[in-house]
Order: sequence, then C-alpha cells, then structure tokens
Amino acid sequence: MKTQYYILLSLKTPAGFEYFGQFELGNDKDAANTLFINLEGDPEPDGRAVLHIDQMETVDALPVKINTKCCTLDELASNIKIIARETFRLKNLRNLDE
Repeated sequence: MKTQYYILLSLKTPAGFEYFGQFELGNDKDAANTLFINLEGDPEPDGRAVLHIDQMETVDALPVKINTKCCTLDELASNIKIIARETFRLKNLRNLDE
C-alpha cells in the first residue's frame, strides 16, 4: 500500500479544532512537501490563529500529522489558490506521462 499525502483544514471552535476540508495530494512525498513549504502561515501557534492547515500522511492506513501551519483567513484564501493550482499542475503533468 502506497503512502498517501493530504492536507486537512481546521478551525478553532469552543469544542476545539474541527476539520472542515481536505485536499488529496497523492503519493509523491517530494511534491507534497514542496507544496506545503510554499503555503503561507506560521508553524508556531500564537493563540490568535483560528485556522490550521495540517500536512498529513497515511502510515499503515492510519493518519499521521507531519506539519501544521496557522493562518489568517486571507492566508487561507491564498493557500487554497496555491493548493488548487499545484494540484491541477501535478494531475495534468502526470496524465501526460502516462
């Protein structure tokens, strides 16, 4: 079974952080890491950040958090644009190779 990489979006609620979105990145570790590095946000929570982006992978079919970035709403909007653009690019280039 190949390791799969994905990004989870969560927001802070009175009950804690709740997930509200997910982006599948596939099984290319380098591409997933490069994408996450290029996202805006702060890796250190400052208490004010109510939005989190978690880089995840599956290990033996179990989710494992690799990295987290805390971001503002404007940073989240920019990050979603980056994720969509990069996913589109990777999927289209991968299809050309097949």
